[in-house]
Amino acid sequence: MTNILFDGLFAAHADATTPFLHLPGGEVRTHTDVLRAAARYANAIAALGAQPGDRVALQVEKSPEALEVYAACVMGGFVFLPLNTAYTAAEISYFVADCAPHLLICDPARRETLATALSETDIRLETLDASGQGSLSDLAAAAPETFTPAERGTDDLAALLYTSGTTGRSKGAMLSHGNLLSNAETLTRLWRFTGEDRLLHALPIFHSHGLFVATNVILKAGAAIEFLPGFDRDAVIEALPRCTAMMGVPTFYTRLLGDPRFTRDLASHMRLFISGSAPLLAETHDAFSERTGHRILERYGLTETSMNTSNPYDGERRPGTVGFALPGVDLKITDPESGATLEQGAIGMIEVRGPNVFKGYWNMPEKTAEELRADGFFITGDLGRIDAEGYVHIVGRQKDLIISGGYNIYPKEIETLLDGLPGVLESAVVGVPNADFGESVLALIVAKDGCQPDVDLLTHSVAANLARFKHPRRIVVVDELPRNTMGKVQKNILRDTYKTALDA
Repeated sequence: MTNILFDGLFAAHADATTPFLHLPGGEVRTHTDVLRAAARYANAIAALGAQPGDRVALQVEKSPEALEVYAACVMGGFVFLPLNTAYTAAEISYFVADCAPHLLICDPARRETLATALSETDIRLETLDASGQGSLSDLAAAAPETFTPAERGTDDLAALLYTSGTTGRSKGAMLSHGNLLSNAETLTRLWRFTGEDRLLHALPIFHSHGLFVATNVILKAGAAIEFLPGFDRDAVIEALPRCTAMMGVPTFYTRLLGDPRFTRDLASHMRLFISGSAPLLAETHDAFSERTGHRILERYGLTETSMNTSNPYDGERRPGTVGFALPGVDLKITDPESGATLEQGAIGMIEVRGPNVFKGYWNMPEKTAEELRADGFFITGDLGRIDAEGYVHIVGRQKDLIISGGYNIYPKEIETLLDGLPGVLESAVVGVPNADFGESVLALIVAKDGCQPDVDLLTHSVAANLARFKHPRRIVVVDELPRNTMGKVQKNILRDTYKTALDA
């Protein structure tokens, strides 16, 4: 047995002196440079006692060293657990209690806070900052730059990504070496990436989009990355002439369209613009095409599956659709109650099956059985339809998931917090349209009898307990929440009633 993900993404470029990372300030790291650094990190992590199959959690700012730690985990057979940098200590405590990582790597500025949160565990805590400095890099600097990759097969775990439902606790989606490799191979072919490409990368790398889509595709192609710390419009506009492709969320494209420097000439040499992680409004798609002559390629993926569908590279890229199922991926629309396949054009549950589909949820066999059928189809929770030409349309999310700026936000988590605050009888959280972020969070609360909730206090309490991207843009006090005959809050009515609530 070999290490299939390492062999598939990294080994072919082990002696490559071609650029891999183009960094701000002009530094260039080759594929070989990154692999040697990854080997040092793998040795350092192994020296801390980690074994193949152990979880390694990472909550650090975007940096080339963070990518090298990812490569080290693939090499060492460690299960990589990237964590959003906005997560609070309370949120981190839940994740580490659930999956018991051997090691948590954090920014030095957060070490004291996280050490307190982890004080009753035996989890090792090391540090790594945005400049690549920290206790882990110190250990790596003294380690050998060669490492024999651990044997890992198709079904061995490569990563654990936490997602969540609208009810219940967060779920750890188990992604195998085979899952990640199959998706990288398919997307590299489908989107025509070669060693001649340079991808403009302004996405975070704690998220599947920036790591398991963007980075893995470039690794598979032996191409290069223009590696930006985040989306800064000036930096993106300055870097575009050096690039051939860009992957982003809708926010990136609306921000570019808002700048007169972003012209047809500036984008003329680009080969491909790809959008995902949130719905791309049709008007954004059309405005981008009119400005640049490029049709943005929109696709559809999930934490549990990476990519499922894509608009075509050749052929019509239709606004408001996510294209066709990827080669090797089966997609069907089913009745949410019976599971029966529906006729073409009918709206129902999207289910997918293929080598990209995850192995299940960490330590949650019952939840896995609910959402992953015995025949391999995964019940996505998204409602959609397939039109007469075969294009897939996402029409809604059964679980009321909110996607804002590419981040998944689960209303139940915010509602649970709000419901426990002074003066609040009950709450409902919905997503409302936002041309920049796709959706924004709106919270509606009903006051307890005789109470007048302090909205500023509620806002402060949310800020202290949840990551910034989950914060409601507005909290509205209402007399009551609309309910159906079964007593369930009708969030569709709330979304429609308050769809312009953030326009003021």
